[in-house]
Amino acid sequence: MAFEYRNGSLHADAVDLNQLAHDYGTPLYVYSAQQIRANWKQFADHWPQPHQLCYAVKANSNLGVLHLLAQLGAGFDIVSGGELARVIAAGGKASATVFSGVGKSKEEIAYALEQGIGCFNVESAAELERINEIAAAKGVMAPVSFRVNPDVDAQTHPYIATGLKANKFGIAMQHAKTVIRRGAEMSHIHVKGVDCHIGSQILTTQPFLDAADRMLQLIADVRAEGIEITHLDMGGGVGIPYQQEKSPAVSEYLQALLAKAAQFDNLTLMLEPGRAIVGNAGVLLSKVEYYKPGEEKNFLLVDAGMNDLLRPALYQAYHQIVAVNEVPESSPSDRLVDVVGPVCETGDFFGHARHLSANQDDIIAILNAGAYGFTMSSNYNTRPRAAEVIVDGDQIHLVRQRERLADLWKGESIMGAKQ
Repeated sequence: MAFEYRNGSLHADAVDLNQLAHDYGTPLYVYSAQQIRANWKQFADHWPQPHQLCYAVKANSNLGVLHLLAQLGAGFDIVSGGELARVIAAGGKASATVFSGVGKSKEEIAYALEQGIGCFNVESAAELERINEIAAAKGVMAPVSFRVNPDVDAQTHPYIATGLKANKFGIAMQHAKTVIRRGAEMSHIHVKGVDCHIGSQILTTQPFLDAADRMLQLIADVRAEGIEITHLDMGGGVGIPYQQEKSPAVSEYLQALLAKAAQFDNLTLMLEPGRAIVGNAGVLLSKVEYYKPGEEKNFLLVDAGMNDLLRPALYQAYHQIVAVNEVPESSPSDRLVDVVGPVCETGDFFGHARHLSANQDDIIAILNAGAYGFTMSSNYNTRPRAAEVIVDGDQIHLVRQRERLADLWKGESIMGAKQ
């Protein structure tokens, strides 16, 4: 395990988290390189070439994390021009990157073509027209895959379900063939594949396999019309156990998917894991500022806020919270508390009714915070964003410095001031 107690203190690999909090301050994101490698291997071991894995950058886009994955041979899944720039800065290849997202701007499409993007995941007929127009102006062929909405219920939180008819993502299955035919006719479009992404934090394999059946039937139908589809991208969405749920059977899913696709010649499979690679590889450290007893509830006020980790406020997401100093399970200092932050919102919380043995100035760890933690953070309430550290065995790498207050208003000016 990447995070475990040793000599009375929670460690990341071989490094004491109390020491990291002391040296780098809090709030502090800490990631385990060893856990990231192990999570990647869990997929790669069951995914033979030419099939491809493209890490979903939106889960955690720190350059240190991206560089580590690039060294492991990862491709990348991006949803903005900025994420593509990050991939390139971290040593990743645009040619091994797929560009997803429903609202790609003209500037983003042009930039991606200039960098030699591996594939655009097209999400609407209008986007297809725009890509063809920009590619024609540049005199290049644009590689595209068509993101199709298979209308499969992923059985996850409604905010992160993306494969239903009511969702904004993808092309409706009933319109998919028409849009694919249109793409095959275009002068500067190279039709490569079809793809889908039904949602995030999915803990069972059946929704993925149901979607795969629908996508494979679409490929068979389109190939019968003479349009050669050479890849199927099944997106990401594999979840992690936040609350001691049963872990998804990754190897079983991958083997089942490979078996379903074996009936097709010249078909490369692609996946876009994100949370499953980095989620359990990170924690958010925070210092207890105050214990505040109340008539109905007791509060543990910590120095991290919803601006640092938005998931509990946004999704009512559960994160296990532990004291970095190890205490017996039935410690007399164990209290039932709400763990809350300093942001001026009632929704600024990390956990309700938690049994936690922590006092003022103690360090707590919010677990499974490696995905959708820092990437969703903000400067709300004029709060500098946290520092980030990667631990690799006993080696410590500061991969993002803590923001300073002056960084927060850089680029702002007072009305009438000379620029």
